[in-house]
Amino acid sequence: MIKTLRDALRIKEIREKLLYTLLMIIVIRIGCQMPVPGVNREYFSEWFAAQTSDAFNFLDAFTGGSFLNMSLLALNITPYITSSIIMQLLTIAIPALEEMQKEGGEGRKKIASITRYVTVALALIEALAMTITFGNQNLLQKFNALNVITAVVALTAGSAFVMWIGERITEKGIGNGISIVLLVNIISRIPQDLTTLFDQFVTGKRIASAILAVVIILALLVLMIMLVVLLNSGLRKIPVQYARRSQGSSKIGGAAASNIPIRINTAGVIPIIFASSILQTPGIISSLAGYKGTGAWSHILHTLSSSYWVNKDYPIYSIGLLIYIVLVIVFAYFYTSITFNPMELADNLKRSNGFIPGIRPGKPTSDYLTNILNAIIFIGAVGLVIVGVLPYIFYGVFKAQVTFLGTSLIIIVSVIIETLTQIENMMQVRNYKGFLNQ
Repeated sequence: MIKTLRDALRIKEIREKLLYTLLMIIVIRIGCQMPVPGVNREYFSEWFAAQTSDAFNFLDAFTGGSFLNMSLLALNITPYITSSIIMQLLTIAIPALEEMQKEGGEGRKKIASITRYVTVALALIEALAMTITFGNQNLLQKFNALNVITAVVALTAGSAFVMWIGERITEKGIGNGISIVLLVNIISRIPQDLTTLFDQFVTGKRIASAILAVVIILALLVLMIMLVVLLNSGLRKIPVQYARRSQGSSKIGGAAASNIPIRINTAGVIPIIFASSILQTPGIISSLAGYKGTGAWSHILHTLSSSYWVNKDYPIYSIGLLIYIVLVIVFAYFYTSITFNPMELADNLKRSNGFIPGIRPGKPTSDYLTNILNAIIFIGAVGLVIVGVLPYIFYGVFKAQVTFLGTSLIIIVSVIIETLTQIENMMQVRNYKGFLNQ
């Protein structure tokens, strides 16, 4: 990886793209520190610290702390992520969008344009709900129409601005801009988490205990990174043979061999995001409404909150962890089923004179792909469960709050691999151009 970056920096075009990406990242981090006009930031920090639920921790991790600071970029990239997931689901459900996606480049541009409008609409709704809800609880220095409108416009514009920067990074920088923004937001929290871990397990401890704690933390981190790399890069290659085409009495070309690569983690990080969002929604609604819950509702909120999972004082609430595991597995199958169609793939193979050795074309090929896919989905889902559950076990047993593990670690590793792959491809293209010029 270091050698790839060193070689890339020697190429002017790549160096300029990296510099542009870095400048855009700096702009975003500055925006994350600029407060919304008229907002009482001290109140919000105190309110956030007083929450017993972890409902907003997921959101704050994805916004790089800007949500906690109630800055201009408090909503950050989360409305765009939500709108992208919604559009993916609607593309399967609405035939017009499905046809638009099949149009190629032009169709994808239209869907991207619709996604932008949905992002702005979601940001406006979220900003309005947050401003009015928290405004009633002294978030705004003066709760009047002018301050409400100012805060809503600022938060909505901030989210649209981050989306715009993400698209500019994709166009003029390195990597997928939205993924880069999300990566930077998550990484910005790592120093704080490491400091917390150091203070909790190393500071003030005996030398032997401190060294042991550091070794265990590093070993667990390395093992989890290795697992995530395996999940993101692991492939199941299905061999495919293409028959020779006939034209008149002659045959064109020879039989060609290829393969269909299927990722082990077919659904990516989406199952964890879906499962976490569903479990955290009741807690978010209760927190926004200022209702902490009593009786049966209180027990439900505790069951759905990861703060009470794997806790020896509240063993009954670990049922929520089992619900989380089931949801991750269910969503892994669900999301893969709407993004990967074995029947369509089998039809495409048949039309291109391709076949899987030993399997008849058509429905037998589709059934064969479905059986393999089901097994792969389960393996990937188990890997996601391990990565997603370990942070909750750490917190329940050791009270160690680590936001860069679990979902965040999957995003970090996948974005880094994707970006390095793009840099390598750009270097290869440049080498080909140089060879042709010679």
